[in-house]
Amino acid sequence: MTRDEFDNYCGSLKSTTHVVQWGDASVWKIGGKVFAIHSGLGNKNAHSLSFKCSDLNFQILCELDGIIPAPYLARGKWVQLTTKEAMNNQDAKDYISASYGIISKKLTKKLQAELGL
Repeated sequence: MTRDEFDNYCGSLKSTTHVVQWGDASVWKIGGKVFAIHSGLGNKNAHSLSFKCSDLNFQILCELDGIIPAPYLARGKWVQLTTKEAMNNQDAKDYISASYGIISKKLTKKLQAELGL
């Protein structure tokens, strides 16, 4: 998934916000909480897509080629796709959507209501 495809998809999810931080990382949030990160670092050969997942998916995905526990975030069950070939676009969108759902459910009920979730 290219960075543009990533940004377009994450931007289509309800009540998301976007910032560029940590160098050149495209960071997507819901209610101020990060749910997905894409770091292309301005290099067409570099690729890094990270998202939170369930405990079971974390175990399964980390056994696949091109997917590792996300640096600094692995304790929270985040994975990082290190190559574009690690996952097809539709699967990546499904996991990003699941991450969005996991993070959304951790927001306060008041904030969920304010965001229309």
